[in-house]
Amino acid sequence: MIDFTLPSLGADMDEGKLVAWKVAPGDVVKRGQIVAVVETSKAAVEIESWHDGTVHELLREPGEMVPVGTTLATFLEKGEAPGSASQSVSEKEPEAKPIGEDKEATAASARRRISPAARRRAKELNVNIEDIEASGADGAIELADVEAFVRQHGAAAKPKQADAKLEMRHAIAAAMSRSKREIPHYYLSEPVPMHKAQQWLEAFNAERSVTDRMLMAVLQLKAVALALKQFPDMNGFYKDGEHHPSEAIHIGVAISLRQGGLVAPAIHDVAEKSLDIIMQELMDLVQRTRAGSLRSSEMMDQTITVTNLGEQGVESVHGVIYPPQVALVGLGRVVERPWAESGVVSAVPVMTATLAADHRVSDGHRGGLFLAAIRDQLQQPEKL
Repeated sequence: MIDFTLPSLGADMDEGKLVAWKVAPGDVVKRGQIVAVVETSKAAVEIESWHDGTVHELLREPGEMVPVGTTLATFLEKGEAPGSASQSVSEKEPEAKPIGEDKEATAASARRRISPAARRRAKELNVNIEDIEASGADGAIELADVEAFVRQHGAAAKPKQADAKLEMRHAIAAAMSRSKREIPHYYLSEPVPMHKAQQWLEAFNAERSVTDRMLMAVLQLKAVALALKQFPDMNGFYKDGEHHPSEAIHIGVAISLRQGGLVAPAIHDVAEKSLDIIMQELMDLVQRTRAGSLRSSEMMDQTITVTNLGEQGVESVHGVIYPPQVALVGLGRVVERPWAESGVVSAVPVMTATLAADHRVSDGHRGGLFLAAIRDQLQQPEKL
């Protein structure tokens, strides 16, 4: 028996709303298949299965708010018979115990049996539980009973819905507070001359149609990825009191949302991909992020985050690490500065690259070398 649980889709996520199931009991599921859709404070995320198996039981109803780590469903492993599966824990709440010996008081204090999903839905719609007719076993009120009551009688005035933007700000603030509280940050910055990268990119795009042209952000992401291969202590996670470096390089790309806030889904295996593939995946990721359609694999395994505020006109950005990652790279806008080279001073386009890193894993010396490696990669754009 395999428990399918709600994964954490970011350091700022404690719970999510189950929006829809994409499978039913008896369905055969392959690893990577979309199983459910969960709504977080930032986006609707398609949750993928991490196992092969057969759906045995769906334990949560669409519309429920579910804490991270909660079992949403159970899968049977290959060759496992349904009869051998352990019975799932009932969602029904126990009846209230009698208070004192007075029978009238006992009757008054006794609660009707109602599933957690039904209780939450009734509260959302401001419906009196006592008015609902139960259809469940032992007289329990199920979610369907609440929905049937509302269809027949309508709902009372709904309480004011939580401000989604405010909820997002609270979630981000909680995650960043945790980061600053738990991670001993250090910060570095490095000016990066960009004239070679700009010249190469202009020549590259001159031979392409407008729709096929490449963004500077693609070169920057590839440069970061290649530098990480030289400095694996900037890549991975800090868990259980130690660094867990990652051989894979999955870069979380900070993307601003139209409704405010940001999210940082991953482009996977950036160091191994061509610039064209990175460009395609970046555009697809931005489009789906702003449409509110992401996959759980893109939200779970970022090994480092890159935030690029240069396009917003910001000259430098000093970010906060997303736990359990151990580093974050910030990229600012390109500005012309006086630059001395071989005794000659000229105006050169320069970008400020910054690093926020975890002092439990690395120090300023290593961080400086890492930033220098990013700088050096961008001096040879033809090799990216």
